[in-house]
Formats: sequence, C-alpha cells, structure tokens
Amino acid sequence: MSSASGIQVRSLAQFSQGHDWRVQLAHDRDAHLLVWVTRGQGRVLLDGMRRGVGAHNALFIPAGSLFALDLGRQCIGHVVQIPDGSPFRLPEIPRHLRIREVQTQGALTGLIEATLREEQAGLALKEDALEAHAALMSVWLRRQIMQDEHVPEKRNAAARLSQRYCALLPDRYRSGAPMADYAKTLDVTATHLTRAVKAATGKTAADLLTQRVLHEARRLLLETTEPAQAIARHLGFGSAAYFTRFIQHHTGVTPSKLRGGTR
Repeated sequence: MSSASGIQVRSLAQFSQGHDWRVQLAHDRDAHLLVWVTRGQGRVLLDGMRRGVGAHNALFIPAGSLFALDLGRQCIGHVVQIPDGSPFRLPEIPRHLRIREVQTQGALTGLIEATLREEQAGLALKEDALEAHAALMSVWLRRQIMQDEHVPEKRNAAARLSQRYCALLPDRYRSGAPMADYAKTLDVTATHLTRAVKAATGKTAADLLTQRVLHEARRLLLETTEPAQAIARHLGFGSAAYFTRFIQHHTGVTPSKLRGGTR
C-alpha cells in the first residue's frame, strides 16, 4: 500500500518485486532511496564505483543516480522511498555509510520501523506522521555525513572518470548514441573510458549502458501496454527487429514472451 505522500518502506525482498533484475541491473529511480542493511553482505554499484556492503551499512541513493544492488538472499534490511522534490534536506550526492556505533544503528532501525508501522496502521494524519519520520531520517543522515569517519575517500583518475560517466547515463541512455559519443563528451577515448569504468566498477562502460537500456526495456514491457515497436523507438533502437534481437540475446526470450511473464 502506497501513501499519498509517496513515502514508502519496503523490505529488501519486497523492493525487488520478485525479480532480481529490478535491482541487479544498473538503473536509476525517480525517487530518493535510503537502503539500510541489517544482516548479510553483498555488493553495490553506486556513484561510479563498486563496493562491498555489509551489516549496518546505509546507502543513500538520490533520485536519478545510477545504481545496482547485488545483496544476495541472506541480506535483511529495508528500503525507504522518498519522492523527489520532498521538502527534506537530503544529501545531494550518493553516500555509503558504515555505521559502527550500536546506538546510531538502533536509532535508524527505530525510525524505519516506526515509519513502517505508521504506513500500515492507516491512522488519522498518517501523511503528516510519515513526513515527520522522513524528516528525522534526513537529520540522521546529515548527522552521520558530518562525522570525520564518513568523509568520502579520495578517488583516483579512473574512479573520477567512471563517476562522470555514470552521471551521464540516466539522461542519455535512451539516445542510442554509441560509446564514442560518451567518450567525446568526457574528452577521452572510448578505450580509455572502457578501461577506467572497468577498473572502478568491474563492468565496462558498454556493459553499464546495456544494463540501463535492458532494465528500462524490461520495465516497460512488464508495466505498460506500449507496443514493442514504440518501446524500441523510445530506447533509441533503429528498428523493432534490432530491439527483439537485443531482448532475446539478454533474456533468452522474445519481447512478447517476456511481457507474458515467461522470464
């Protein structure tokens, strides 16, 4: 059940909606996300770098930021979704915080659990309460960011280039532009861009572009009734046939079978 304010709390399992690709393929969302992992470990692609994630790690993913989560079945935690444009003073850049103090861990867990209870209870003034809890979470985040231990590590040249490339993808992935165009925008060669992104993320620049396109293609096929040909145009494919080959190559089925729930 979603709230009128758009503030939602979901478990990590619920967040994937039963499909691993929804979180494991590089993509961006139109809402801010606060991911709080309380058990287990995995990996995250965030802000142009791939990092390990463990228990009591908090990830803040601003709306429109490229990310991917591979947390595994053993991970337990929650995702708080806060609509873009909300009046809270949220961080402007992605953050990955490893929280060591038990009291600080408990404070965020308590806020998330209280928000979830409020969302499910359906009491009067529910939206006001949800917004109040979200405002407190924004305070929690900003307090942690102020700590010396959470100052972002200095990036090398490859990581900085990867960061810039990943910032381009959410706005440009639908254009159908070749990798050479991205490299030209970033004032490097395509080979250099590929090597830098691979070093920072474990994936090539082309891999990440493919993942972003594939995520959107799958989402549109499953969540809309738009014809495959229209989706192909929307994503910059030269023809519906090329789009069909792309989907078959990456999923093993045709767009129509994918839409029918085969995969």
